[in-house]
Amino acid sequence: MVDGAVAGLGVGIGLRAPHYRQWLTQRPALRWLEVHSENYLDQAGWDWHVLEQLRADYAVSLHGVGLGLGSARGFSDAHLARVRELVARLQPALVSEHLCWGAVAGRQLHDLLPLVLDRAALDWMAARVQRVQDALGRQLLVENVSTYVRFAADAMSEAEFLAALATRTGCGLLLDVNNLYVNQCNHGEDALAAIAAIAPGMVGELHLGGHLVTPEAVIDHHGDRVAPPVWRLYEAALARFGAVPTLIEWDADLPPLEVLLAEADQAATRMAGAAPPCRVTQPLPGEARPAAAGRPDAALADAQQLFAGALFDAQLAPPALAQLRAGEHLKHRYALYRGNQSATWTKSLAAAYPVLLALVGEDFFGGLARAYGRAHAADNPDLNHFGAALPAFLRSFPHTAELPYLPDMATLEWAVHRAHYAPAAPVLDAAQLAALTPEQFEAARYALQPSASLLASAWAIAPLWLAHQPDSGIPFPEDMAVPSHALVSRPQWQAQVLALDTAGHAALTTLQQGGSMGAALDTAFALDEEFDVATSLRTWLAQRVLSAVVTEGA
Repeated sequence: MVDGAVAGLGVGIGLRAPHYRQWLTQRPALRWLEVHSENYLDQAGWDWHVLEQLRADYAVSLHGVGLGLGSARGFSDAHLARVRELVARLQPALVSEHLCWGAVAGRQLHDLLPLVLDRAALDWMAARVQRVQDALGRQLLVENVSTYVRFAADAMSEAEFLAALATRTGCGLLLDVNNLYVNQCNHGEDALAAIAAIAPGMVGELHLGGHLVTPEAVIDHHGDRVAPPVWRLYEAALARFGAVPTLIEWDADLPPLEVLLAEADQAATRMAGAAPPCRVTQPLPGEARPAAAGRPDAALADAQQLFAGALFDAQLAPPALAQLRAGEHLKHRYALYRGNQSATWTKSLAAAYPVLLALVGEDFFGGLARAYGRAHAADNPDLNHFGAALPAFLRSFPHTAELPYLPDMATLEWAVHRAHYAPAAPVLDAAQLAALTPEQFEAARYALQPSASLLASAWAIAPLWLAHQPDSGIPFPEDMAVPSHALVSRPQWQAQVLALDTAGHAALTTLQQGGSMGAALDTAFALDEEFDVATSLRTWLAQRVLSAVVTEGA
């Protein structure tokens, strides 16, 4: 959607968590930034707070990685609904997704997998893109992806496919120049010919990023500076499409923000001499659109199912490879997608379970991640939910039987992980409590914050977690076979773990279950006659655990 405001955005960079504080304090001199939609779907927590602060000064581009537009089976309507809600609330300048698939029946693969480029796939994609645009109430930009294999059934180039898709649906294109170069190296596809095959009015955004050259393939890893041949292709793209908004994309091995800004300056210098971009074509009201496909082409669905199946079952590899275009290093390049699965599982679980990683070591944790990923079919495109079943998985995982406290540690870490994304409710403060009569105080029911959770364990889980935190000063427990209780809270923007005694844990549990304060205190005193009500209340208020008061009869 390149209207006058969007056309003048110039060069932006991605907003990534390690740079949050610099963005907030320095406000770099750019006009727009990009965020991955899946990191903000909860619309809560620190990530959302930072984005809310910055959107007053910067236009925002939402770049999705989870819809899997081309998935013939397994597309998530619930995920589309969450994206729709995010778009409606954020009102971004641009919204984009990828020309790929990422799910089969019963399993989300969390990867940008190559699509068969034929007429049946085009019909299916056109119907799917139109459905998404109808849901969002706006134009979608569709990005070309880097691939390591192509299907033997391909009947057109990726650029021809994209151009036809834009013509049929009115979607715009997000042209990733680095991906054009990667595919030129991997498949012998002419990147300049691809640029020439796309009409200028179709392109609404350009991406630039780094890649990794290996003997078997060029990998689009988003972990380096833009390479010289990609800069040359970018100049060709500017000559054809004009000064289209351009993003410096860098996700792996993230450098200092100054490096990204320097890359943006290089792009801006090249853009300075380019003509204004053409307006991206959009469907007119009432314009004929492709009929919604009732079901995907069977061959397309079967090809995806076989491709995905071979990622988990080596016996399916021969028929899976047989449907791909023959070429040098074919087995190795297909194996890159299998490696992506393992890497994604490990990275996602490591982010949610850092103490677990420290306890078992990187090699064991990697094996655990692979075992969990194979046994637990992910059902949510949002990777932030991938590890939810790990505590239960660990209870029956034979290789951790000698560490019986690991499931409880995983339970605690998952509570910390989800607290990061939990919404905030109005917080109860001391003044509100002071306004209650003693009778009202005891009769009231006090809801806990959505970010708060409680843990009771037969093991010394709370002190062990605390001992792993930097500068905690908490020693590692000498005996793990000691019961512990913990409160997970988010008093500001960072989740915390507070060790509780048995009585304090019981009192909060009563409140969490809807009991009154009087019932909570009775429970605590039954366990500890010397339970300190004043100190406990001060702690709960400081941790911002209590979120509401409902007095009896109110």
